[in-house]
Amino acid sequence: MPEFDEAMTTEHLPEPLVARRVWSVSPQTGVAGAFREDVVAAEVPVALVFNGISHAVMMATPADLHAFALGFALSEGLVDSAADVYGVEVLGSAAACEVQLEIASRCFVRLKERRRALAGRTGCGICGIDSLEALDIVPEAITPRDWVAAMPAATVLRAIDAMPALQTLNAAAGAVHAAGWAAPDGRLLEVLEDVGRHNALDKLLGRLALQGRLSGPRKEQGFVVMSSRASYELVRKCARLDIPLLATISAPTSLALDIAERAGLQLWGLCRSLRATRYVPAQ
Repeated sequence: MPEFDEAMTTEHLPEPLVARRVWSVSPQTGVAGAFREDVVAAEVPVALVFNGISHAVMMATPADLHAFALGFALSEGLVDSAADVYGVEVLGSAAACEVQLEIASRCFVRLKERRRALAGRTGCGICGIDSLEALDIVPEAITPRDWVAAMPAATVLRAIDAMPALQTLNAAAGAVHAAGWAAPDGRLLEVLEDVGRHNALDKLLGRLALQGRLSGPRKEQGFVVMSSRASYELVRKCARLDIPLLATISAPTSLALDIAERAGLQLWGLCRSLRATRYVPAQ
């Protein structure tokens, strides 16, 4: 498994936050205003290159890109485990980034067989597929856990309510999603951020996988919380990595519910302060 550190970044990366000069209008008068400095979230193209072949270009926040690349490879089924990734190098300029991954030969053969032109965008999970047959919506079955079946709403909300304090990019700029990892008792252990909800989840999964917390002797029990709606690709990614529960601040889509039911994943939505809705299982 590669060492994910700054030494593997050979060029300067864009900053995740960008200063912009804006015109501020007074809400009282509606006309009086002044120029001031504001901070916005950066969104840049990030190319993911596997064994020298470009596989995807995602629009993402230029932070935690090592974890992002590993999480993407795992959650999209391009590799079977973090051990299949032999090396990662991040290249960057002021306007774009490239992450080069060296993966096991058997995984690379599989990748070439399913390779497609994929242009990722902030709000899209299937951009670039050229046929309905390429749409991967049949999930793996989740391993049942007793603690998931008995999960109370208060525990889910404990994790959700702890997210804002750890969303540093969103606090500074807004417009940034977060994916968090919570213990079965609701303690929030990790939070990763990105302008794309699926990118934020990939960053979280990549960090956990890098630390050996998703498999093997150090496998950790836990669930995912997110600051977004529950779209189908988030459920699909969690199912692929045997994560048994996903809770989101906003509502789910119908396809997200269908995939969660097929996988046996417990799906919560509209988790806000004193209220949470468990959509799957319904009983």
